[in-house]
Amino acid sequence: MAAPGQVPSKGLVAELKGAVTPRTALMVIAVLLLQFGFITSYVGALHHPTPHELSIAVVAPPQVSPKLVGALESVPDDAVKAVTAPDAETAARQIKDQKIYAALVFNPAGTEDTLLVGGARGPSAARAADTIVTALEKTQGRTVKTQDVVPLAKGDPNGLTSFYLVIGWCVGGYLVASILGISAGAKPANAHRAVLRLGTLALYSIAAGIGGAVIVGPVLDALPGSFWGLAGVGALVVFAVGAFTMALQCLFDIIGIGIAVLVFVVLGNPSAGGVFPPPMMPPFWRAIGAWIPNGAGTDATRSIAYFGGTNLTMPLMVLLAWALVGVGITFAAVIGRPSHRKRELVEA
Repeated sequence: MAAPGQVPSKGLVAELKGAVTPRTALMVIAVLLLQFGFITSYVGALHHPTPHELSIAVVAPPQVSPKLVGALESVPDDAVKAVTAPDAETAARQIKDQKIYAALVFNPAGTEDTLLVGGARGPSAARAADTIVTALEKTQGRTVKTQDVVPLAKGDPNGLTSFYLVIGWCVGGYLVASILGISAGAKPANAHRAVLRLGTLALYSIAAGIGGAVIVGPVLDALPGSFWGLAGVGALVVFAVGAFTMALQCLFDIIGIGIAVLVFVVLGNPSAGGVFPPPMMPPFWRAIGAWIPNGAGTDATRSIAYFGGTNLTMPLMVLLAWALVGVGITFAAVIGRPSHRKRELVEA
């Protein structure tokens, strides 16, 4: 018999089992693994940025061009993907069309060449191109001056506004979907409820897209570009992330929220190309970034803000695909499911 005030050992074990059920214990372990994944993904993607196949065009006379291309291609670790351009105007246009990251314009009349970069596409990529070309020019007894043909806006000195804007939109998307699932059941009761839930998400997405565009545009003057273009991309990002999170909840109940965090936070954020553009990231994150809403949204937002909407089709198609998959899975999960009234009749 236990002493007064002392909890019997069997009682303590029972209390522990009651407080932490096996299901809860498994969820805690899953959260721990998710946390480790978060740390691994962020540090793995961002701790050692090195260029890989950074596209640099060479503008030079025919007798000089092959030598420069060969020198750039010989940079270790496949750091540069060298191409040629017929003239400086074409090279600048290719940078603005997001086909290349930089261009080395050879000056046949002197020893100072020009490096064209597009800082708005990623300051780290511009710096890497400058470092590589400067070292190359030094070995040739030449110098280089850098000219930014797509500079960042005054309110966006580090080029991170597009990235953080999209992160905010993604967070809103999976949080509102999670709230709808927790408050009204992970899986809608029927197709009508699914329509109402997706309609609520759509209205929220429109408000979030417009609100985000207002904040980074008129309020903070942090990002240039079309206001309605940014708002439209924002609405699509929020809806795509929210609809897919809703689908995950239909398939996996509350665990679907954790899977959404894995996809959009652990994998999506570090690979989105915000802190470092794709050529500066390790292979895994470079490969997946453009195919997740975070990366597609960042590419689309940056394109609208700085590049006149060039290369916009692919990221919009990626966002649309995630949205359609989310909607499709949500409806597939409730179609054929007996309504509450039908269940009552069957049980009677």
